[in-house]
Amino acid sequence: MKRSKMLGMLFTVVATSLASTSAMANADLAKAKNCMACHAVATKLVGPAFKDVAAKYSGQKDAEAKLAAKVLKGGSGSWGAVPMPANPQVSDAEAHTLVKWVLSQK
Repeated sequence: MKRSKMLGMLFTVVATSLASTSAMANADLAKAKNCMACHAVATKLVGPAFKDVAAKYSGQKDAEAKLAAKVLKGGSGSWGAVPMPANPQVSDAEAHTLVKWVLSQK
Protein backbone atom coordinates (compact mmCIF):
# COMPACT_ATOMS: atom_id res chain seq x y z
CA MET A 1 0.00 0.00 0.00
CA LYS A 2 1.33 3.42 -0.88
CA ARG A 3 2.31 5.69 1.99
CA SER A 4 -0.10 8.47 0.94
CA LYS A 5 -3.04 6.07 0.79
CA MET A 6 -2.13 4.64 4.18
CA LEU A 7 -1.86 8.13 5.69
CA GLY A 8 -5.24 9.02 4.19
CA MET A 9 -6.83 5.96 5.76
CA LEU A 10 -5.20 6.74 9.11
CA PHE A 11 -6.49 10.32 8.96
CA THR A 12 -10.02 9.08 8.25
CA VAL A 13 -9.94 6.67 11.20
CA VAL A 14 -8.61 9.34 13.58
CA ALA A 15 -11.10 11.98 12.37
CA THR A 16 -14.03 9.57 12.72
CA SER A 17 -12.88 8.55 16.18
CA LEU A 18 -12.55 12.16 17.31
CA ALA A 19 -15.95 13.10 15.90
CA SER A 20 -17.73 10.25 17.65
CA THR A 21 -15.83 10.94 20.88
CA SER A 22 -16.89 14.60 20.69
CA ALA A 23 -20.52 13.66 20.03
CA MET A 24 -20.44 11.22 22.92
CA ALA A 25 -18.84 13.81 25.19
CA ASN A 26 -21.65 16.24 24.41
CA ALA A 27 -24.26 13.59 25.15
CA ASP A 28 -22.48 13.04 28.46
CA LEU A 29 -22.56 16.80 29.10
CA ALA A 30 -26.32 16.80 28.41
CA LYS A 31 -26.75 14.02 30.96
CA ALA A 32 -24.49 15.72 33.50
CA LYS A 33 -26.41 19.01 33.23
CA ASN A 34 -29.80 17.22 33.62
CA CYS A 35 -30.99 18.00 30.08
CA MET A 36 -32.00 14.36 29.71
CA ALA A 37 -34.45 14.66 32.61
CA CYS A 38 -36.83 16.47 30.24
CA HIS A 39 -35.42 15.75 26.76
CA ALA A 40 -34.38 12.75 24.67
CA VAL A 41 -32.63 12.68 21.33
CA ALA A 42 -35.39 11.06 19.30
CA THR A 43 -38.62 11.21 21.33
CA LYS A 44 -40.60 13.90 23.11
CA LEU A 45 -40.56 13.68 26.90
CA VAL A 46 -41.51 16.72 28.97
CA GLY A 47 -39.74 18.87 26.38
CA PRO A 48 -39.23 18.32 22.66
CA ALA A 49 -36.89 15.71 21.20
CA PHE A 50 -33.51 17.14 20.31
CA LYS A 51 -33.97 16.01 16.70
CA ASP A 52 -37.19 18.05 16.56
CA VAL A 53 -35.37 21.10 17.93
CA ALA A 54 -32.66 20.61 15.29
CA ALA A 55 -35.29 20.37 12.55
CA LYS A 56 -37.20 23.45 13.74
CA TYR A 57 -34.10 25.65 13.93
CA SER A 58 -32.29 24.22 10.88
CA GLY A 59 -30.84 26.96 8.71
CA GLN A 60 -31.55 29.79 11.17
CA LYS A 61 -28.38 31.85 11.54
CA ASP A 62 -29.21 32.99 15.08
CA ALA A 63 -30.33 29.55 16.30
CA GLU A 64 -27.27 28.85 18.44
CA ALA A 65 -27.40 32.17 20.28
CA LYS A 66 -31.19 32.02 20.68
CA LEU A 67 -31.17 28.47 22.04
CA ALA A 68 -28.15 29.03 24.31
CA ALA A 69 -30.05 31.93 25.89
CA LYS A 70 -33.05 29.62 26.44
CA VAL A 71 -30.83 26.99 28.04
CA LEU A 72 -29.42 29.59 30.43
CA LYS A 73 -32.50 31.72 31.16
CA GLY A 74 -35.36 29.34 30.41
CA GLY A 75 -38.32 30.08 28.18
CA SER A 76 -41.89 29.23 27.33
CA GLY A 77 -44.32 29.10 24.46
CA SER A 78 -42.07 27.67 21.74
CA TRP A 79 -43.12 24.06 22.31
CA GLY A 80 -46.39 24.31 24.19
CA ALA A 81 -47.53 25.23 27.67
CA VAL A 82 -44.75 23.60 29.71
CA PRO A 83 -42.00 26.17 30.38
CA MET A 84 -38.30 25.34 30.27
CA PRO A 85 -36.69 26.41 33.54
CA ALA A 86 -33.46 28.39 33.72
CA ASN A 87 -30.31 26.33 34.15
CA PRO A 88 -27.92 28.22 36.42
CA GLN A 89 -25.67 25.13 36.69
CA VAL A 90 -24.78 25.52 32.98
CA SER A 91 -22.03 27.96 31.97
CA ASP A 92 -22.29 30.07 28.82
CA ALA A 93 -19.64 27.93 27.10
CA GLU A 94 -21.45 24.73 28.10
CA ALA A 95 -24.75 26.12 26.80
CA HIS A 96 -23.18 26.77 23.40
CA THR A 97 -21.58 23.31 23.36
CA LEU A 98 -24.91 21.69 24.23
CA VAL A 99 -26.81 23.71 21.62
CA LYS A 100 -24.30 22.86 18.87
CA TRP A 101 -24.74 19.20 19.76
CA VAL A 102 -28.55 19.48 19.84
CA LEU A 103 -28.56 21.21 16.45
CA SER A 104 -26.47 18.35 15.00
CA GLN A 105 -29.15 15.77 15.92
CA LYS A 106 -31.06 15.03 12.71
